[in-house]
Amino acid sequence: MAIPLPLAGSFEAAELIVGIDLGTTNSLIALVDGDAHQPLVLTDETGEARLRSVVELTPHGTGAVGLEAVRLRPHAPERVIASVKRYMGMAPVDVRADLGAKPYQVAPDNAVVRFAVGPEKTFTPPEISAAILRNLKTRAERALKRPVHKAVITVPAYFNDAQRQATKDAGRMARLEVVRLVNEPTAAALAYGLNNLAAGHVAVYDLGGGTFDISILRVNDGVFEVLATCGDTHLGGDDFDRAVALMLAAELGVEPADKAAFASLVVACEQAKQQLTTAEHTDVCLGERAVRLDRATFEGIIAPILAQTGRAARQALADAHLDIQAIDAVVLVGGSTRTPAVQTYVAELFGKTPRCELNPDHVVALGAAVQGDILASGGADMLLLDVCPLSLGIETMGGGVAKIIHRNSAIPTQATEAFTTYADGQTAFLLHVVQGEREMAQDCRSLARFKLSGMPPMPAGLAKLQVCFLIDPDGILRVEARELQSGHEAAVEVKPTYGLADAEVEAMLKAAMDHAQSDFAARLLADARVEAQRIIAATRQAFDTDADLLKGDEAEAMIAAVADLEAAMRGEDGMLVHDLVAELNRVGRGFAERRMNRAINTALKGRTLTQATM
Repeated sequence: MAIPLPLAGSFEAAELIVGIDLGTTNSLIALVDGDAHQPLVLTDETGEARLRSVVELTPHGTGAVGLEAVRLRPHAPERVIASVKRYMGMAPVDVRADLGAKPYQVAPDNAVVRFAVGPEKTFTPPEISAAILRNLKTRAERALKRPVHKAVITVPAYFNDAQRQATKDAGRMARLEVVRLVNEPTAAALAYGLNNLAAGHVAVYDLGGGTFDISILRVNDGVFEVLATCGDTHLGGDDFDRAVALMLAAELGVEPADKAAFASLVVACEQAKQQLTTAEHTDVCLGERAVRLDRATFEGIIAPILAQTGRAARQALADAHLDIQAIDAVVLVGGSTRTPAVQTYVAELFGKTPRCELNPDHVVALGAAVQGDILASGGADMLLLDVCPLSLGIETMGGGVAKIIHRNSAIPTQATEAFTTYADGQTAFLLHVVQGEREMAQDCRSLARFKLSGMPPMPAGLAKLQVCFLIDPDGILRVEARELQSGHEAAVEVKPTYGLADAEVEAMLKAAMDHAQSDFAARLLADARVEAQRIIAATRQAFDTDADLLKGDEAEAMIAAVADLEAAMRGEDGMLVHDLVAELNRVGRGFAERRMNRAINTALKGRTLTQATM
């Protein structure tokens, strides 16, 4: 439901937390009526609820927002930014292909995307998003006739830590306290009141202008639990428009390299897509030229894009350990689900008619408003459990990954693992936090590096490092490390390094599956080499300090075992290295026992029984 300006006074008494859908194509703001407890979408003076997520950049700051900015795009495409959500928390290397097809001027910056206006003025995606949020905030304040300070903002389920933090930064720049980030599918579940489903499984299919998410939820007595999520942060209705534009470009005499002309063609194709929602055919007009486009042709063009959403849906079901027959309801979210071909595809994919009673453009904002009302009231009879989309862990010696929080773990959550030192006299730990499903750190996404230093030097293996990962309800990760012997501590709130490449989650998951066998072999080899290096060093040190304890042919056997192990370490057979480590331990067991007895006798020498047992 949408409501025009101004509002009645039923919102004055209670604490107010608005819900905002900060979308790729359109953004909306909503709140819950204090009397009727009904979520409502706020409209502008013309009765329009959607605010186009388009912002004009000027040398003096952000300018026009929404439709006014859209009208400027054909005249100044290089400084009118659309779909800025795609660049949130990204470095230029992350979105090089996408930016290459846009008319925007991007400043040379290896750390974060910056859009340039003139030789000096630049804007980051959070600054541009803040202009959208300020516009929505003003809309609410005019409607309510009171200040608005707090908001729940929705994000795609697959937004990583950098993208979530960038969203919170945008809210702060807009003078909004972002009290919670909520995954868009979870917001949709709230808007549809799925707590009325006593028990069952729901698939939320969310296809917006620039992002796609599929989430599998379990509902049980008012508890929403996200079992699995999958998706693509660069897939949506914008891709429909671009695919049609590429197909018709030659016929309309447009070169895709001509960014201004191609941008105009994309806008024309977007209009045609909307008309084909109800019409069987329409004309794509560009100036005086026009091409007839029918629905069947359009559906053929977008079929490969829809197939990508199907692969993600099947992956989410597999991750949830469910088959399609276990899904009790399918919910459509996002403006692109208005397309008849999308509704037909989803119905065929799940074998049931999807629910789309609510306006797909409004549903996420409505759900955010419900969540805001829950927080403002201090609680409710429903619980939302989101999940961590990718595993999080620490790089270990040899380059492997020790996963601490596993993919699809319910959040908020925390987990702790213990580590120790590799070398004698080590006084610091360098911790490398990574995200992904691969076994080797080099194949995962680097999130942060920090150092725990100042520890007293100790023999290898004596220091005890406790590493704790904590994920808050917004999905932001905090890593804490503490050396238990000395008490030294260090921590970092992971605002991931923007300058590192961020492979899309779907690609990361596919790579993990494709390389599962080779990754396991590489991890086994790396870990075995680390253990081999440790035992060889310990063996040589033992020869230097306690050679007199060797008996018979022990020395020859151990030297031969070390030689075999060193030869195996130069190869690629991790299992062989592992077996030869065990062999070296076996042939040196008697020597090791005698060394242990000597160490104990030395420690007890000159002490009474009472002293030894104190």
